[in-house]
This record gives sequence, C-alpha cells and structure tokens, in this order.
Amino acid sequence: MTAVLPQEIVSAHSPDSDDAFMFYGLATKKVRSSKVTFRHVLEDIESLNRHAMEGKYELTAISYHAYPYVADKYVVMASGSSIGDGYGPMLVSNRPMELEDVKGKKVAIPGTLTSAYLAMKLIEPDFIPVVVPFDKILDTVREKSADAGLIIHEAQLTYDRSGFHRIVDLGRWWKAKYDLPLPLGCNVLLRSLTPDIRKECCRMMRESIQYALDNHDEALSYAMQFARDMDHRMAEKFVGMYVNHYTVDCGELVPVAAQKLLDMGFEAGLVPRRVEFEFVR
Repeated sequence: MTAVLPQEIVSAHSPDSDDAFMFYGLATKKVRSSKVTFRHVLEDIESLNRHAMEGKYELTAISYHAYPYVADKYVVMASGSSIGDGYGPMLVSNRPMELEDVKGKKVAIPGTLTSAYLAMKLIEPDFIPVVVPFDKILDTVREKSADAGLIIHEAQLTYDRSGFHRIVDLGRWWKAKYDLPLPLGCNVLLRSLTPDIRKECCRMMRESIQYALDNHDEALSYAMQFARDMDHRMAEKFVGMYVNHYTVDCGELVPVAAQKLLDMGFEAGLVPRRVEFEFVR
C-alpha cells in the first residue's frame, strides 16, 4: 500500500512578535500532524491582504477589514485572531493635536485594507491617506511627509520614546463607544481545501497558540527575533496584548464585533458589500 504523504499548507503571516508567538508551535514542529505540514511565509499585512484576493496561500493572516474582498475564497479560522480589547492602533503626531485637528490633513497609514484604516475612517472620515509600510510610519511623520501616523504592531508601545504624541487610541475609542473589542487581524483558510484538511489546520493552529501560552518563556524567546525596537519586558507586554483567550478561540463576542465593524464600514460606503462572517473550527 502506498503511504499517503501529508499535504503541504503554505501559511503566511506578519513578521511581528505576536504572530511569531502564536505560530511558534507550528514553526518549530512542536505541533505535528500526519495529514498536514506547514511551510511559513512572512509578509507585511497589507501584502497579505492583497495576495488573499488572488487566493495565493492556503492559510493566511489578513485584516478583518479585508474579509469582504476575499470571502468568496476564504473562511475565517476561529483561532488566531488579534483583538484589541480596550486598546489598539493609535493615531500619533509630532506635536500635541486633537482629533478634530486631523481633518483634511495627511495621515500615514499601513494600508487601505487594514482594520486600523477602516476604524480611522469611521472615527474621522476627512483625511488624506498616505500609504507607507507599517514600519516606516513614524519616520514619515518625523520627516513631515504626513501630519499624523496610524501605527500598528510594536510601535503602539514604543512611539513615545521618540517624542510622538498620541491623538487617539482606536481600540479604546471603539470599546468606549460600543463596549466591544476591536477585531484587527484573523487567519483564514481556502474554501477549496477539503473539510478534513481545514479541520486539521484549525486543530493545529489552536494547539500552536495554546502551546505557546503554556510554554510562554520559550515561545517568547523565539518571538523576540521579530520584536522591533523592544526589550524582553516590552515584547512580553505586546504579546500579552494580542495573544490571549480571544486568540485561542474567538468565542461569540469577536464575531459580533467583526460583523459590526464591517456593517458600519458598508453603511459608510467604505466596504463594497455586506458579508456574513463564516468562522470554522
């Protein structure tokens, strides 16, 4: 009898410490399967959003904002979400500013498909977006190529070191206004994968996250190689913000919050069509 080889799944995610932490069990083969093997690809989130439109990767991280553009090709995994519960992407500037001061100004953003951009457009629709790589946003503001910058990833904890001023924390704003966590990123699987392979990918993703949480120190040491400009203590804080119980399983609240975010985007003319989120476990 011919042995059935495991199916290779290309898994694409961002080169940042929280993604590295949650994928640690898979990347180091602490979590294994006879059905599936993983090959990892690292790209910034806006590139992943764009590639998902082409169905390029079997498993990929995307922004929640990008889901309406890829829902015909992908379903959302219940495990692997990055959720800001009372915190999230921040709008910052070189000098103290109020939110109303941003009206009509240039704002450096990490991509028009990011959830940060959608939330920013909901809170203040009148600004000029300047798209730059997420790790160049503070430089863009420093060089006065933009009046303010919308920061994601580790810059949320390091921006004030360089004298930047926070204008608004979008996750805090969302929580205060709607009493919901702010859905930022998720993992999605190609619909064309067979149900058993999808189920196995979900199991492995969930176990990888749980393994990292259960073996925190070794997983954090691995993730440190992706922690830009952060010491161990700060990286631990950042990972703790975005790898939590919502990441292991989105539960019932995250789908509600994600649907609200996208429905509001559709009603504001920022999202092309209304979609119903489809989560798989």
